[in-house]
Amino acid sequence: MLEVKALCKSYRGLPAIDNVAFTIRAGEIVGYVGPNGSGKSTTVKIVTGLLEPNTGQVLFEGKSIRLNLDHYRASFGYVPEEAHVYTHLSGLEYLQLVGRLREMEEPLIDLKANRLLALLGLESWRHSPISLYSKGMKQRILIAAALLHDPKLLIFDEPLSGLDVLSARLFKDLLQQLAAQGKAILYISHVLEVVELVCHRVIVIAKGRILADAPPSELKTSLALANLESVFAQLVKQQDTQSVAQELVQTMAVHHV
Repeated sequence: MLEVKALCKSYRGLPAIDNVAFTIRAGEIVGYVGPNGSGKSTTVKIVTGLLEPNTGQVLFEGKSIRLNLDHYRASFGYVPEEAHVYTHLSGLEYLQLVGRLREMEEPLIDLKANRLLALLGLESWRHSPISLYSKGMKQRILIAAALLHDPKLLIFDEPLSGLDVLSARLFKDLLQQLAAQGKAILYISHVLEVVELVCHRVIVIAKGRILADAPPSELKTSLALANLESVFAQLVKQQDTQSVAQELVQTMAVHHV
């Protein structure tokens, strides 16, 4: 469904991503993980059509997204890392705005918006301005907005940010249901325990290059490691965090030079 082909992007001559390529099929949840500055955000901006690559292309259902960006954008739902919403609007008004921008019919917007708000525990807040919402409530509004138009492709960038335990559990169950409905899902997260639990494949990127693309079980087996966190640390050559933590504490204890 989504094919990313040999993407390269540089800023002032410095490569942000270099020859990034992967596919996401219908019904597949693909994790995209890497350290800060690895190229995840640049990839997402290109995949969502917000940024053009220097070379390479993104195909959706076999066609370049650049041929008809408006049509492509109508085909995916996106939960960004930062919850940028119009805080003067109520939750219901925000979803109504999103629905109108998606050119949905008004009765359908009202039906689905109210139902999504109720299912996500926001029914009693639907007429309150988003400025009064907690971070987790704003995140649930973004999730509702991404689902509203029943997209074929979903892109979730740190979707669990701010969610309480029950909401996070609901979201993980939701991912499984979406995949079962044939949705293609790109899941970006630093919470590797969840990535390991819900993703069919995991792509590891560091310094702009893809280091691995395989099911979590295969990554663990091939490297003889117990969990995805250990795999990640080895692939990206992560520093010895225990030693660094010890040095941080030692530095705190210095009172005289």
